[in-house]
Amino acid sequence: MKTRFTEAFGVRHPVMQGGMNHVGFAELASAVSNAGGLGVLTALTQPTPADLAREIRRCRAMTDKPFGVNLTFLPSFKPPPYMDYIAATIDEGVTIVETAGRNPEAYLPVLKQAGVRVIHKCTSVRYAEKAQAIGCDAVSVDGFECAGHPGEDDVPNFILLPRAAEVLRIPFLASGGMADGRSLVAALALGADGINMGTRFLATQDAPVHANVKQALLDADERSTTLVMRSLRNTERVLRNTASAAIQQIETQKGGITDISDIRHLVAGAANRSVIQDGEMDAAVWSCGMVAGLIHDIPTVAELIDRIMIEAAEIIRGKLTETLQ
Repeated sequence: MKTRFTEAFGVRHPVMQGGMNHVGFAELASAVSNAGGLGVLTALTQPTPADLAREIRRCRAMTDKPFGVNLTFLPSFKPPPYMDYIAATIDEGVTIVETAGRNPEAYLPVLKQAGVRVIHKCTSVRYAEKAQAIGCDAVSVDGFECAGHPGEDDVPNFILLPRAAEVLRIPFLASGGMADGRSLVAALALGADGINMGTRFLATQDAPVHANVKQALLDADERSTTLVMRSLRNTERVLRNTASAAIQQIETQKGGITDISDIRHLVAGAANRSVIQDGEMDAAVWSCGMVAGLIHDIPTVAELIDRIMIEAAEIIRGKLTETLQ
C-alpha cells in the first residue's frame, strides 16, 4: 500500500510506532521496521546521549530497514541535553526523527542540515499548521482518544483528521484509537496517509515491557482510561489505577493542582519505570489510550502488522466491489 507517508519515509506499510518512554527500545523498533512499518527508539529513555548511540547501533544490528528516534521536548526548568541527543542521532546516521512536546523549531536547522526528516506530533490543527510552516516533513495528528498527552481541546479523530486534511500539504498520520485494519481504512478515508500506534504495540510479544502491563491491556476495555493533571493544563490519558485515583483525589480536594510536587511521586520517571519494566501496576500512572478496548490478544509485531494490512485490503476491496455492483 503506497501513500505519501510510505513514499516519503521509505517504508512498506503506512504504519508507524510512536515513541514511548521506557518502551521504545531496539527490540520493539526493529520488530516494527522488519515488519514493514516505521519503528522508533525513544531518546530520553536512554540515560545519556552515549547510551542512545549504543541503542541505535543495537537496533541497526537487528534491522536493515528504516527506523527513527523520538525526541520529546519537555516543559522543564532543567532540560535534558537535547543538542547532545540530536548529535548522537545524527552521528549514528539516523535520518528520521519524531519530535513531540514543545515546538521543535529551535532544533530544526541542525536536523535539516544533516538531512534528517522530521515528523512532529500535534494535538490540534493549529499546531499541525505551525509544524508545517516551520519546515516539518510530516505530522502525527493525535486525537482526544490517544494515550499520553491529548492536549486541551478534546477534539476526537472523526473531526480532527478531516480538518487536518483540509489545511495540510505535508503527509500526516492518524494517532489515537488506531488498532487494526478498520482503523487504517478509516484514517485513510478521513484524509490521513497512515496510522501511528503506541498502546497497541505495547500488547505484542516483541514489546520489552512486563507481562503485567500486557495483561492489563487485555483486561481493559474502552472505559478503562481516565484523565489526570487537567488542572495543570498538562492533561494525560492513563489507565485507571490506584495512582490515577490518588491524583484525581488531590485535584478535587485542592480544587486543582498548582504545584507539581503534590503529585511528583505518582508521575516521576522512576515510578513509571516501576510499572512498565517491573510490573508494579499501581506504582504510578502510565499512559494508555482508549484503544485498549480493541486489544484482545498478544501477537508478534509481524503478525499484527500483517493482519492490519490484510484486513485493510479486504475492507477496501469489499467496498470497491459493492460500489461497482
